[in-house]
Parts: sequence; structure tokens; C-alpha cells
Amino acid sequence: MRKLTVFNHVSLDGYFTDRDNAIGWVHVAEDDPEWTAFTKQNVSGDGELVFGRKTYDMMASFWPTPAATREQPEIAAAMNGRSKVVFSRALDRVDWSNSRRVHGDPVAEIAKLKEQPGPDLVILGSGSIIARIAAHELIDRYQIVVNPVVLGAGRSMFEGAARKIDLRQTGSRAFRNGKVLLAYEPA
Repeated sequence: MRKLTVFNHVSLDGYFTDRDNAIGWVHVAEDDPEWTAFTKQNVSGDGELVFGRKTYDMMASFWPTPAATREQPEIAAAMNGRSKVVFSRALDRVDWSNSRRVHGDPVAEIAKLKEQPGPDLVILGSGSIIARIAAHELIDRYQIVVNPVVLGAGRSMFEGAARKIDLRQTGSRAFRNGKVLLAYEPA
């Protein structure tokens, strides 16, 4: 069975987007060689990426561009080369390389994906999907990066979650730039 990992950034006050639904604040304090190496290693895996429409639109507007290739060539190559599943009822098609659109209910569709052969699954961003599937015990691992910033308002990654979800910590790692990776699994 394939494993599903959530990898997301949150602010110190617990938001994964700011009040304008933006995430540019996650790129603050990135001038840390250890953080850069971690990011490159983390994105170079072979997991199939899972996105909701908003995250897909944001990612697809940057990673296939010449600017992404120029600024972050290794990460751009990995993002463009990996398989991607996009949950959307609004999009008619998805054009980013190796992407396919899924119309169905994320709970049922992710359960099916986990049963199929293939690489593990990784959700980046996509808080509305996370909130919907977390209560159904479909997420095997959480990797949450706490960023040294307070946003004051925004959206919680678990906004609208159907029930309490108990987790146990499996690891942590502090970076010199102030970011802290927290790893959890369902309890």
C-alpha cells in the first residue's frame, strides 16, 4: 500500500496561508545552506504529488518557467518531472507535465490511489484536501515546517476537519534560519 505524506509550511501562529491566501512568506530566511540541501533532498524523491486546484495553479505558474529553471534548477527539474494528481471540478484540463485531473471526492479517490501500485503520495499545500481526508485516516505522515513569522490571520491547514486527530511525534529538526521541521504520524 502506498503511503501518503503531507508536507506543508505553517506560520508560528498556525496558518498555512496568510489572510490574502498567499504563501510568499515561506521563502523568508532561505539563505541557509542546510535548509537548501534539505529542500533539494526532500523534493528529489519519487513520490507522486497531490494538489488541489489552487495549489496546482500556483505551482504550475512557476515551476515550468525559465525563471524557476534559472533560480532553482534541481527543484524545478524534480517538480516538473514528477507525476501529479490534481483534484478539481473547475479545471477543464491540466497542462503541466505529468499531471492528471481527478474529479471525484478526495476521500474516495485518495483511498483508491493508496491501493494502486506506484510511488508514495505527497500532498503539498492543498489545505482543503487535507482537512477533508485527515479525519478518514488516509494520511500516514505529516511533515510540518514551522516558519519564524507571525501572520495574525490566514487559513489553518485543518480548517473544517471533521474531528480531533491524535498524532505522535516521530522527529524534529531545527535549521539555522529559524525554520523547524516537525514530523508526526497518526497515534
